[in-house]
Amino acid sequence: MQHIQSLNDISFPFTRAVITIGNFDGVHIGHQALFYEVIERSHAIEGTSIAITFEPHPLRVLKKNNSPPLITMFEQKVELIERSGIDVLISIPFTLEFAAISAQSFVADLLVRKIGMKAIVVGEDYAFGKNREGNIGLLNSLAPQLGFEVIVTGMIRTLQGTVERISSTAIRELVQAGEMQHACRMLGRHFQIRGTVVPGHDRGGKLLGFPTANLKLEDELCPRAGIYAVTVETQGRLLQGVANIGYSPTFDDLQFTVEVHILDFKEILYGQRIRVNFIKRIRDEIKFSSLAALKAQIAQDAETARRLLTENGITCRA
Repeated sequence: MQHIQSLNDISFPFTRAVITIGNFDGVHIGHQALFYEVIERSHAIEGTSIAITFEPHPLRVLKKNNSPPLITMFEQKVELIERSGIDVLISIPFTLEFAAISAQSFVADLLVRKIGMKAIVVGEDYAFGKNREGNIGLLNSLAPQLGFEVIVTGMIRTLQGTVERISSTAIRELVQAGEMQHACRMLGRHFQIRGTVVPGHDRGGKLLGFPTANLKLEDELCPRAGIYAVTVETQGRLLQGVANIGYSPTFDDLQFTVEVHILDFKEILYGQRIRVNFIKRIRDEIKFSSLAALKAQIAQDAETARRLLTENGITCRA
């Protein structure tokens, strides 16, 4: 996939460009359906499939401190769009000056003349441009004179076959509620966080016999506090694990942490960047009366995670 991060890098229009535009936070199955339609249409006319997004997220510029946490940071968003098979990703730097461009000018000057759009694929409720003045009606009115086709996609089915509205807002709420399986159905994959393993309180191995990787988070969106069955990606390996998100009430730390105990794993990961995929929430974080009680519960959680992961067909790839 070609990734263009400045409009100045586009010297000539693309060949019969078929595009879709959006923030694509989460790159959920609704976004994936748009990409599929773009790719199919571009193949039909021997053109170029293009996804256009914005960096930073427009709400970061327009609302600043009132913007919601991102489901996928920019790096992961790019990876997921590339995985879809799109030919070209254009990441437009979003500024207040760019936000002031009228919807009609955006379509005529940027999409058609500069990028070479011959078709645009959008969802039923799509709107864009200053004050969201651009919509399907405007696209349809401009299409004949500017020479492009408007393709509107309908509702799609989740992985479980149900028809429901898929949105970044809904996924964000599910993750924050710990509903990881429902979030997975909307994302088309397990929710993932990324971070670097840093030194923690060094209690997991010494006090409890369950060493943990303490994560310095890069992502903004974090699941609800509690214990989760997870998988861990590190150095090309997929490992089973159990994660603890919260404040370690037994120790009265009052400090939010994300710690992962990787099953059947003895290596030191300090300084390494890992990815944690959340499969299912096991229980709430609770305060125990003794270290022995906590240790017994951790052992039970580890076995519960192992069982859940095995039931989901997720085995260790060391």
